[in-house]
Amino acid sequence: MAVRRIQHNIAAKNVEAARSFYQDILEMDPVMDLGWIVTYAGSSQTRTDQTSTDQTRPQLSIASQGGSDTEVPDLSIEVDNFEEVHRRLLSAGIAIAYGPVDEPWGVRRLYVKDPFGTLVNILAHR
Repeated sequence: MAVRRIQHNIAAKNVEAARSFYQDILEMDPVMDLGWIVTYAGSSQTRTDQTSTDQTRPQLSIASQGGSDTEVPDLSIEVDNFEEVHRRLLSAGIAIAYGPVDEPWGVRRLYVKDPFGTLVNILAHR
């Protein structure tokens, strides 16, 4: 099992307001825009090797909701073996706050709170 990506999420009522700061000033590229969430990534020029993909570039998301009318999670962690992580969470007695669910935008996910109360979205792309 491996963590593929960790994403910081910022809750905002108006995700479009972030565009002038993150895209225009910091020259970050919008790599995903679902209307309620926009993910920005550092420009491809920030990597000197040829292995750069949207997932390896530094990213953050601005969201008005967490999707499916859920709370915006503080972090999103993409894993390569969702079912194994889900099994481990259940074995550890960690309460699932949302899910697991297959979302219409192509991910399987669940929400949990870490030991510090941080709402974490654990997901895998389908």
